[in-house]
Amino acid sequence: MSNYKIILSGGGTGGHIYPAIAIANELKSRFPDAEFLFVGAMDRMEMEKVPQAGYEIEGLWISGIQRKLTLKNLTFPFKLITSLLRSRKIVKTFKPDVVIGTGGFASGPLLKVATLKRIPSLIQEQNSYPGITNKLLAKSVDKICVAYDGLERFFPKSKLIKTGNPIRQDLLSIDGKAIEAKDTFKLRHGKHTLLVLGGSLGSKRINELIEKELEFIQTQNVQVIWQCGKLYYDAYKRYNNMEDVQVYPFLNNMDMAYAASDVIISRAGASSVSELCVVGKPVIFIPSPNVAEDHQTKNAMAVVEKDAAILIKESDLDVDFENRFSQLVNSVERQNELGTNIKKLALVNATKDIANEVEKLLNYK
Repeated sequence: MSNYKIILSGGGTGGHIYPAIAIANELKSRFPDAEFLFVGAMDRMEMEKVPQAGYEIEGLWISGIQRKLTLKNLTFPFKLITSLLRSRKIVKTFKPDVVIGTGGFASGPLLKVATLKRIPSLIQEQNSYPGITNKLLAKSVDKICVAYDGLERFFPKSKLIKTGNPIRQDLLSIDGKAIEAKDTFKLRHGKHTLLVLGGSLGSKRINELIEKELEFIQTQNVQVIWQCGKLYYDAYKRYNNMEDVQVYPFLNNMDMAYAASDVIISRAGASSVSELCVVGKPVIFIPSPNVAEDHQTKNAMAVVEKDAAILIKESDLDVDFENRFSQLVNSVERQNELGTNIKKLALVNATKDIANEVEKLLNYK
């Protein structure tokens, strides 16, 4: 049988959406006759990105609880009840053979309904510190695919499979493309190239840092590819007029951007960390402190503890950035050391390994 029906649910950020799309693509290659349906939050980026990838999506009226006391929190019970009822209708109508959750609030109601109906289910936890949705679902799902060691603190050990996080497959073939990539971006070959990434939505603090430090960065013989995020592009696009600075709202050709770079500044979302391990370039992580349980710092520390990256906290940027950046850029030996060490942490078969676990659930059914 290959005409399976598969639901994937997750979203809110690229870190939840792109792994789900990668898993769907792998399963589609194995089961061309399968039907796929995504379920996300109706006002989040998955409602745009998933159709662009060629899949249908249903939206739930759901959002998370704010950590501060806000009026939005008063609507959460109504949103949850509405989303559970909507999820029940989706599951009843679509009749999935398996349900996959990749995190984010939309996956909570959908996976809860599916597990109550005893539909085979799998969740994929990208972070070294799990989100609340996956922690709540852990007892009821069949399998939990993770990217880090030590997750038995939060999940039943018998359900854990360490697979890594799904990554874009084009990143596996960037070695040897540095010249082509620099030509693609019209970069100078005699200069170091800094790639700046603030996550799929952009980072206000990283953008402020780069704006403040642009002149200093250029004194280090460095040219810049700066992905600032579409929300911030209007504020920073004027820096395209500076020599050796390129500002983008979003980079669609990430493989070429990674290949062109010599040093990378990045947030430490789980998908970003997994990609950067595969890329194997020296990285300065600037984790967002504004995420649940400070999980970005924990993600970065899992790499830094292996001497495979540099971490600078947002609170230390004004004091530490220039010194630590110049030390890295001016030491080819240190760049090679970090690049070699981070590449050792890569789990390049994550997407296939997760699909293997899904296939086992389908066969078991």
